[in-house]
Amino acid sequence: MGTTTPPRTLAEALRARGDESLAGLLRARPDLLSPVPNDITQLATRAGTRASVVRALEHLDRFALQTAEALAVAPDPAPYDTLLALLTGDGQGDGDGRDDAGAAITAALPGALTTLREQALVWGEDTGLHLVRTARELLAPSPQHPSPTGLGPTVAEATAGMSPGRLQEILAAAGLPATHDPVSAVAALAGLFTDRTRMAELLDTAPVEALSVLDRLVWGPPYGEVTPNPAPPVQWLRDRGLLLPVSTRTVVLPREAALHLRAGRAHRVPEPVPPALVAAAERDPQAVDRAAAGQGFMALSTVEDLLKLWNDGGPAILRAGGLSVRELRRTAGSLDVSEPVAAFWIELAYAAGLLASDGQTDERYAPTPASDEWLDLPAQDRWTHLATAWLAATRTAGLIGGQDAKGRALSALGPDLDRSAAPEVRRRVLALFASLPPGTAPDPQTVLARLRWERPLRTSGPGGPAVPGGASDLRSRIALWTVDEAELLGITGRGALSSQARALLDEGPDEAAARLAPLIPEPLDHVLLQADLTAVAPGPLERPLAEMLSVLADVESKGGATVYRFTPGSVRRALDAGRAATDLHAFLATHSRTPVPQPLTYLIDDVARRHGHLRIGAASAYVRCDDEAVLNEILADKRSATLRLRRLAPTVLAAQTDPGSLLEGLREMGYAPAAESAEGDVLITRAGARRTPPRTPPVPVPEGPPVPDTTLLTAAVRAVRAGDSAARAVHKDTSETAAAGSLPRTTPAETLATVQAAAMTGSAVWIGYVNAEGAASQRVIAPVKVEGGFVTAYDHTADEVRTYPLHRITGVAELADEQPT
Repeated sequence: MGTTTPPRTLAEALRARGDESLAGLLRARPDLLSPVPNDITQLATRAGTRASVVRALEHLDRFALQTAEALAVAPDPAPYDTLLALLTGDGQGDGDGRDDAGAAITAALPGALTTLREQALVWGEDTGLHLVRTARELLAPSPQHPSPTGLGPTVAEATAGMSPGRLQEILAAAGLPATHDPVSAVAALAGLFTDRTRMAELLDTAPVEALSVLDRLVWGPPYGEVTPNPAPPVQWLRDRGLLLPVSTRTVVLPREAALHLRAGRAHRVPEPVPPALVAAAERDPQAVDRAAAGQGFMALSTVEDLLKLWNDGGPAILRAGGLSVRELRRTAGSLDVSEPVAAFWIELAYAAGLLASDGQTDERYAPTPASDEWLDLPAQDRWTHLATAWLAATRTAGLIGGQDAKGRALSALGPDLDRSAAPEVRRRVLALFASLPPGTAPDPQTVLARLRWERPLRTSGPGGPAVPGGASDLRSRIALWTVDEAELLGITGRGALSSQARALLDEGPDEAAARLAPLIPEPLDHVLLQADLTAVAPGPLERPLAEMLSVLADVESKGGATVYRFTPGSVRRALDAGRAATDLHAFLATHSRTPVPQPLTYLIDDVARRHGHLRIGAASAYVRCDDEAVLNEILADKRSATLRLRRLAPTVLAAQTDPGSLLEGLREMGYAPAAESAEGDVLITRAGARRTPPRTPPVPVPEGPPVPDTTLLTAAVRAVRAGDSAARAVHKDTSETAAAGSLPRTTPAETLATVQAAAMTGSAVWIGYVNAEGAASQRVIAPVKVEGGFVTAYDHTADEVRTYPLHRITGVAELADEQPT
């Protein structure tokens, strides 16, 4: 700009910035880009709106926020030294570490001011710092919203509307000479409160009880209730203006008096340095990696079990959406985990695109086609898929079981579980874990303290004032859930971040998978059969073996080794799936490292001998059997009464129920029937037949506008600069244009060369243009591309990108450079 004149407005301060600084502002506050401002003035106006300022304040760390709060109670403008004094106090060390604290504040204050300036919350030179008006309104004290500093209004604000006679009475009681007008009376009283010597002398004469009253108000809230006939100590304070009336029953401690009692400090405990992370334990990094890998493998097994559990169609969807409490409890029991942990695995599988609703009339949850592709991946790739989905998910499983704003219960897979802050909090928690040496497990409470220092403010509602987060702060709860979920998922092991998780955060899924692969046990191709009709899998099994074994036997227990139990029902399940007895004998002989026990052989042969002896089909339903004695036995059994059977032929019974119910009813009676088709063939029931249509994973809900990339920032800064120059250049040259009547005409070659040069340099030009109807106009454009006889440019007049034929441009001129004002 070529001038040293201090800026008079925020717009002037932004105009004096370089392009890189403007890009930094737009990167820190992306809401200012929607849409791209026409010029610097519009950018400054948008940066001062309430919603944008609240969002910017929420992203400040504690000391930057304390700096802004100090400026809110300081005079406007405030010199740097005044601001420093509000943060450090009088600077008189008293041997309790205050000198060290003052040094830390002095060292940290320039950085805090730089942050506030970069985000356009503060502007001006150090000789006169201005906090933007909206931020001052949000942070300054008022009866409706007390200041976060605990300070009340100034003497001038508190005495507005007070009668001149009452002001003179206060001056007399305080030992001050009378004045001739209220303005000088207020100035005299404020001068007394800011004069440390005279104020100390006044307080020396105060009753002890009056000093106790001041002690209760000094750090806030500064308001107190009084009776119509206050006690003598309160009356002494009111007489001398140390308590000023707000209403008939409320008084306030004026800001100047409170600052004297605080030794000049705006905050009781300034926090210029973030809280340090405290190590809860030091562990062997290799042991951490092994523990995390083991837990990660258990996570994969749990998700696989969930997919198997819902393989033939999971629970029905509630009318309001989500999973019922009963179905969640049933799923938790099947997975052998608690209900909150089951909710986490369900939500994780949903976020990873492995579960979804099937969209049928009787809508249920079921695995997606993507789950089959996921199951075919190596274990390390399956883990990175889950971990990546968890990092990006905004659905927050920890909320399940709570209530929404309307008091409705929040259910698993239901609506209203998205919290846009969740991904950022998860990554920040893991980044804090990663900042410690490998193998170090941090104390979770120190992690929470650091997070609260980094983002101390929350909004009370849409557009509402920012308030400090407390124990119920959502970010704190998400952080605690993150610590637990990271351990469940194998991101951490024994409380410390694993090396594979560090690789996932820093280098991506491929490197994380490479780090994890050597730590995952190789799948086994064998089991150990035992005489008690059980099989022991001493480790993870190859997928075909595991799938077949899960059909042939029931899982009895899990852990380092999995125990399967063979039962008549499980063997019948394998036969229903189309396996013959010879197939089952061969399968067990091939995959057992121990001889096949004789009881297991007898069990398979016995179930196979009776399997299919009865045949069930649709009549409504019928039972046929070559052995008439078996049908006679069924008819004579009282338990068959509910099936309403009647004999159609010596070998056929008809039933007044559907085939499925008839099949289950006879099985409950101890028989082993098989379903058959209309052609009389045995129906084979294959596992995993139910899948949803192709589904995409749920899209995370972003927290505010996305952070713009470098290309968009560069284009936006160019557009704002061009629009700003255009607005003032057109205003400056109006008389010249009027005198000339039109833009100077240029030849086609000159026009082409000028717009090409403007496109290369990113500058704006002024053109004369004649449209297809013959109407002439003048426009300011920022050319982006020139080819094929057309120029594509951002039209600042229309605030959009347009394409102009070059032959319709009558003339072009460069915008005059801005002159110092």
